[in-house]
Amino acid sequence: MPKVDVYNSQREKVGEIELSESIFGAEIKPYLLHEVVVWQLAKRRKGNASTKVRHEVRGGGKKPWRQKGTGRARSGSRRSPLWRGGGTVFGPHPRSYAYNVPKKVKKAALRVALSDKLREEKLLVMSGFDMTAIKTKAFAEVLGRFSLNDALVVTHQPDEIMEKSSRNLPKVKVLRAEGLNVYDILRHDTLVLLQPAVARIEEALS
Repeated sequence: MPKVDVYNSQREKVGEIELSESIFGAEIKPYLLHEVVVWQLAKRRKGNASTKVRHEVRGGGKKPWRQKGTGRARSGSRRSPLWRGGGTVFGPHPRSYAYNVPKKVKKAALRVALSDKLREEKLLVMSGFDMTAIKTKAFAEVLGRFSLNDALVVTHQPDEIMEKSSRNLPKVKVLRAEGLNVYDILRHDTLVLLQPAVARIEEALS
């Protein structure tokens, strides 16, 4: 089982922790990461392209000219798709781009992402941030001791102090263990796990 050092907010080693081999030592399968990231982005996508069909176009209540005797083609409404400014035929409308991915695939991809961070030595386990007030400067100082400016910090419970202190740091995100996902792990350079969050992650993925 892989072992990693545990640090406090002053960058002092305070112990070691054993990580699950099945979760942090999984075989790296890039196709799993690709499949889950594409699924996540498709779920977030908002379909905002929209066209008006003939019944949504303004006007067209009156018949443009009489049916017979003018020498022109028959026409019943100015909203016809044949007319300029008329409705669109089979045009795009807002829709959901979401689809389903098996739970086993999601969990397997999460194991691969965690294992990849550990192998690249981009995984840091901390005992805590030891913050008592909402202050971005104090939060940034803790990350600065580890030379981090692009990090995903995973907590084991809601932490308003950490969440609000990190909001003004553009490359830092604080996330609860329940919301851990492949896209956010890959998007940030370093993964920072609070020690209690490790047990939550292993319990969820075992």
